[in-house]
Amino acid sequence: MESIRKNLKLELMGIFLLNVFVFSVQHTTIPTYNWVFQKEAASLNFEVENWPDCTECSLDCRAISYPIFTKKILTVNGLFPGPVLHVRKGDRVTVNVENQGRYNVTVHWHGVKQPRNPWSDGPVYVTQCPIKPGANFSYDLIFSSEEGTIWWHAHSDWSRATVHGPIIVYPENGTTYPFSQPDDEFPIVLASWFKGDVMEIIETALAGGGEPNKSDALTINGQPGDQYNCSKQGMYKIMFDYGKTYLLRLINSIMNEEMFFMVAQHNFTVVGADGAYIKPLETDFIFIAPGQTMDVLVKADQSPSHYYMAARAYAGVVYDNTTTTAIIQYNGNYTPPSTLALPNLPDYNDTDATTIFTRQLKALASKDHPIDVPKTVDVQMFVTISVNTVPCDTNSSCNGPNNTSKLAASLNNISFVDPEVDLLQAYYRKLEGIYETDFPNMPATVFNYTADEFPDELLLPERATKVKVLKYNSTVEIVFQGTNLLDAAENHPMHLHGYSFYLIAKGYGNFDNATDPDLYNLADPPEVNTVGVPKNGWAVIRFRADNPGVWFMHCHLERHASWGMDTVLIVKNGKTEATSMLPPPNYLNPC
Repeated sequence: MESIRKNLKLELMGIFLLNVFVFSVQHTTIPTYNWVFQKEAASLNFEVENWPDCTECSLDCRAISYPIFTKKILTVNGLFPGPVLHVRKGDRVTVNVENQGRYNVTVHWHGVKQPRNPWSDGPVYVTQCPIKPGANFSYDLIFSSEEGTIWWHAHSDWSRATVHGPIIVYPENGTTYPFSQPDDEFPIVLASWFKGDVMEIIETALAGGGEPNKSDALTINGQPGDQYNCSKQGMYKIMFDYGKTYLLRLINSIMNEEMFFMVAQHNFTVVGADGAYIKPLETDFIFIAPGQTMDVLVKADQSPSHYYMAARAYAGVVYDNTTTTAIIQYNGNYTPPSTLALPNLPDYNDTDATTIFTRQLKALASKDHPIDVPKTVDVQMFVTISVNTVPCDTNSSCNGPNNTSKLAASLNNISFVDPEVDLLQAYYRKLEGIYETDFPNMPATVFNYTADEFPDELLLPERATKVKVLKYNSTVEIVFQGTNLLDAAENHPMHLHGYSFYLIAKGYGNFDNATDPDLYNLADPPEVNTVGVPKNGWAVIRFRADNPGVWFMHCHLERHASWGMDTVLIVKNGKTEATSMLPPPNYLNPC
């Protein structure tokens, strides 16, 4: 599945090496794979004649007929996006990482539940200290019930902008998809492209307290397409044969934008989301948030020609309203069209389209793919999601609202602060003074969360490292409530590590505990790991806390996560060895 390799001109600057060993329950030997993380000079196909600050380009604009903008990025095996990891349900994978890049880094395996094994989950200062330049770390990936498309990405600062790639979990040997076997498949990775160094962008933004620079382009499998003012005609292309059915494995790795996705004149059948099967959903567009994945069947049933594949952002986030494109090209003898029509994507502010799409997602809930939704609840949490402000540093100005504050973000008005030692080691070794265990089940102040005006005291969060402790096997319900503080309401894709959960309801306005539980779907809710909490709305999830460990929960909009829209769930051990955390690996990186 190397169709994801794209037109990058690469200049080796350093490497970040991963050796991958896969143990499958079907194998008696361990296949070995090698991955290389590299610091590259990556050339995106932009003409620099009209690009600001062309003098910053590291490639001589006059040397080639189509000048290109070049910058150094961290990649895996020289690929943007990174390589595809192919496994089967129940496999086990060891990844040995050697960091020879410039920055600290960790890797998260998004959607891999890692039963009893938080040591290899990856979020920096939560389950591990960073892999520093010149250091190494071995990840032990344990696959369990996942089946379908998930993904991996860096989980340290903003390095995931270029360090990410698909994970494809095939059915166990001897089993098949719960739908007809597709004729071929293609990973489709949506990503952000920044002209500047992403690490410098977020460091500058955090120091000044303002919004980070928006991305300069959005890409499909590493290419922006032909709709940008500065882009040339080369773009990602897929070849179709008329009459065949293709599986598109769609991943939104974009940093800060939810996306609409379409293929001109073609319809989709969505069959999976976040590594679990859903009831087949017929649709002509996809709505997908950062962190989410979807498995989508498309039938090549149109007249042989060229057709646009296109994606653009949904409103409510900082972006320019430009569509990223790729091409589906049918094989055959025909005259290619001189111009192509873009698909009729929903309007950038079409909230009705997002609601209609997400409400149709239902778990397959079949005999071979059952679900187990908790019918009763031991722990109820009501978690507000807010953008806040904190004061400027003493005797200094900053770039937040009115230049008198810095932007922050919070859950239940607690803005998460990274500890100096990773929380997993602190918990396991019973280190004191690293974190507090009093993350609240409710916000300290109950208010009209979606109002237009608020008391000033609600804008200032408490900055702390607070976690929520859960008993093993307890059933948990979390109501996520969006707020309109700072008039900054937008959708929030909330991701929980170590678990998939059941999305049992969503709605708009303030959650009403008296009437909204009547909307709960306990029969066939989708089982996902990332939920889009609607702008000025709410979402309710349930899960059983049966995976002991330290698990990060955060907004997957990177700027919000950087501001503190995070917390941690610590699930205690059960009473047996089989219900307790695995021991730590022989080597852990020092902080």
